Amino acid sequence: MFTRILAVVLVTILMLTVGFGAIGAFAMRQERTNARLEALTGQAREIAWLAARDSTSPFSFFSAGTGTPGSYLEHKAREVYDAYGAYIMVVDRYGRVMDNLSTALREDPDFATSLNRDELGNELSRVVQGEEVILRTQLQGASIFTVGVPYVRSEQVQGAVLIRTPAQQVEGSVWEFILPVAGIALGVFLIATCILSLYLRRVMKPLRTLTEAADAMAGGDFSVRVQPDNASPEVGALASAFNTMSEKLADIERGRREFVANVSHELRSPLTSINGFVQGMEDGTIPPEDHGKYLHIVAEEGQRLSKLVGELLSLSRLEREDAALERTQFDLCELMRRAVIRRVNDLEAKRIEPTFDFDPDPCPVNADRDRIEEVVINLMDNAIKFTPEGGRIALRVRQEKKKVIAEVQDNGIGIREEDLPRLFDRFFTADRAHTSGKGTGLGLSICQRVMEMHGERIWVSHTSEGEGTTFSFSLPAA
Repeated sequence: MFTRILAVVLVTILMLTVGFGAIGAFAMRQERTNARLEALTGQAREIAWLAARDSTSPFSFFSAGTGTPGSYLEHKAREVYDAYGAYIMVVDRYGRVMDNLSTALREDPDFATSLNRDELGNELSRVVQGEEVILRTQLQGASIFTVGVPYVRSEQVQGAVLIRTPAQQVEGSVWEFILPVAGIALGVFLIATCILSLYLRRVMKPLRTLTEAADAMAGGDFSVRVQPDNASPEVGALASAFNTMSEKLADIERGRREFVANVSHELRSPLTSINGFVQGMEDGTIPPEDHGKYLHIVAEEGQRLSKLVGELLSLSRLEREDAALERTQFDLCELMRRAVIRRVNDLEAKRIEPTFDFDPDPCPVNADRDRIEEVVINLMDNAIKFTPEGGRIALRVRQEKKKVIAEVQDNGIGIREEDLPRLFDRFFTADRAHTSGKGTGLGLSICQRVMEMHGERIWVSHTSEGEGTTFSFSLPAA
């Protein structure tokens, strides 16, 4: 992974370096060309000024001697030729032409033979009208720069100075710019490679740690935690999220193991009782006259086992991804009355008198009727289970704007404060309820799951040890 990232980034840097290097080389060459042309124009102006100083003959500068304008002009012409390899031509208004063609033929025959005076007519006509020209033209397949400057005496144009030179003399060779730019680009690339390599190694180190931790987690080890040193804020945030995920997965794994252990225990307990009593009746340990009593216990344990399996199947169906609700509109008050009727025998057995406080009545809600009835019955069962004989259970319904709140309150033994955080956990039962036949600890988990599917919640709104408990849940008003 590190190698691939480094390769991609380096290729990108290389492409950018080459691109900017090419732009830089072009800009440098253009700058040099402009500077050389400006210098060549300055030389042409100086030759024109020297030619204009000779009042007798504009061509006396080719005569021998020293100290005269002509001798200096001849020196200047030689200097320009040495610097540019240029063909220099001076034309006066009488059409007389003087040039250094003989020098050009001797020094650079190919360039000299390619020159043609007749092609200069257009440039000359512009120069003798007082205009300075700088032109780039093609001559026999070669690029030529032409600089033209008029020379003036007594505010009148007396003639023209034309300088022609191969473009390469002005622009220079492409390699003159490519090689230094390439050297600079290579240096930048190498420095960037080193810096980037060190940076990526520093960045990738915590990522490798995360990868190793993820592999360990995939193998079932949810205890791994990542503490990246000197990590960037982004990688630090990723490590924090990873640790949070690891903790949650560890909690899920603990819950799964507890669930399996609890299911095994809850299934084993009634099965052990059933097997023990049946074996006792078969081998004569339990006398025939006691068979009826123990068969009644076996039947109760069978019912307990059936209830546990039923609740497990119900919870499993509720937690499936494709579990769906069948929402309808129904009267919540009527549903709670029916739940009381279904448990009337249990209420009468403990001489519990239920009370009702419904406002409004009827109170229509939009929910899955069967699921909500299951919630109410589970809450009723809990209330009956933990309410002493002669106690009371109150059922209430009230509407708050677009929500309907339902409550089931008892005056039983209550719930200890330390038990509240785990109240809706699977198989969790408070110590007071940890007696055989008191329940499976799945009822409240089923209630919570049903309310989550509705997008609503269930909560303990009032509880005090020894003074009863109130369970509440919300539903959308129809």
